[in-house]
Order: sequence, then C-alpha cells, then structure tokens
Amino acid sequence: MKQVLVVFIGAIFFLGCAKEKKDVQQKTIKTVKKSTVATKKKEKKIPTVVVDQDGVAVVSIVSSDKMKFNVKEFRVKANQKIKLTLTHTGKLNKKIMGHNVVILKKGVKVSRFAADAAAARQNDYIPVASNEVIAHTKMIGGGEATTIEFTAPESGVYDFICSFPAHYAMMKGKFIVE
Repeated sequence: MKQVLVVFIGAIFFLGCAKEKKDVQQKTIKTVKKSTVATKKKEKKIPTVVVDQDGVAVVSIVSSDKMKFNVKEFRVKANQKIKLTLTHTGKLNKKIMGHNVVILKKGVKVSRFAADAAAARQNDYIPVASNEVIAHTKMIGGGEATTIEFTAPESGVYDFICSFPAHYAMMKGKFIVE
C-alpha cells in the first residue's frame, strides 16, 4: 500500500513539474513572437531601386557601423542609366569603418580582388591598375553619403562589395542586370 502511495505522489509531482516547464516554454514562445512582430513593425522598407521620369534607375544603399548593407541585391535593365547613392548611417570615421560600393565585372574572384584592394589604401582601397571594376563610390565614413552615375552593362549577375579591408565577407551582394 505504501508503495502505491509513493508511486502516486511521485507521479503527481512529476506531472506538476512537467506542466510548469510547459507553461514556461509557452510563455517564452509568446514573448519571442511578440518581439518579432514589434521588430517587423519598426522596420520601414525603403525601395532599393526607383526609376525616375527619365528612366534612370535611382539606387539607394545604406551601410552602418555594423558592417552591413541594407540590400543583398538590386536589379536594373541592361544599358539603363544608374544613379547609385551610398549612405553611411554610422558614426565612425572612414579610417576606422569606411564603406564604399564596388561593382565588379563578371568572373572576378571576390576574395582575390578584396586582397588586392586591401593593399590599395592610398587609393581608397581600389586597386589602381584594376580593370575589374564596372563602377565604384568613394570611401565614406559615418554620417556621409556619396553618389555615382554609370550605365548598366550587359545582362548578367555581378558582385558588389565594400572594399575596405575584410568588409567584403559581410558587405556583399548581387547586382542583377536584366
């Protein structure tokens, strides 16, 4: 009889603990869902490419002190005129956390180009003798912006990176020409 009573009390204790653990898990899941929804509401999606009345693709890319571009890709038409603006929303100086946008030609190995760029400090980290670049912005620091204009090449997928030393690993994307 005592054994049955001990088993019964043990089962009640076990089920009570399991229910508590489940309640804690459910509360955690609800909290995570609420914070995800709140984060999504805060983000305001700004279009990366807008075509103006003259047919120019106006491209806006934003970077920060967190070594990120706000876009992973952007699309334009072949031979379309492009006006690309890079804005650095961070606070750090360009010598510490500089950013640029470098659009590479097809077939350029990004890691090799980035290594060459890292050695070109005197030229804003753009290799002087390179013929592997379609277009690039100047290097900017926190609170600055720069704009370039160029014509899109032929259809294809091209890489774009930040050429500041080691940034290309996180600051990269695809420039898609249709």
